[in-house]
Amino acid sequence: MKVLADPLRMRIVSLLAHETLCTTHLMEETGARQTNLSNHLRLLREAGVVETEPCGRFTYYRLRPQALESLSEALSELAATARSTDAAQNRRAC
Repeated sequence: MKVLADPLRMRIVSLLAHETLCTTHLMEETGARQTNLSNHLRLLREAGVVETEPCGRFTYYRLRPQALESLSEALSELAATARSTDAAQNRRAC
């Protein structure tokens, strides 16, 4: 979740949900500098959110939907637990 909390990284993920893009395309779309963009892409890659595909001297980035699905499932389970246990009314004594 932390990796997706950054607005630029979330923008990158949103763009990659529609198509596979190289760094040049992502720079054009986001207005970010290459160094900054590369750092964000590295974090997304290390977190398993995106994967790379070398193509000549370019590197293309592709979203890994299963990473987002795993996060979605984990959040749904937490919401279901909170609903079923009525966490708002469950309080430990101090």
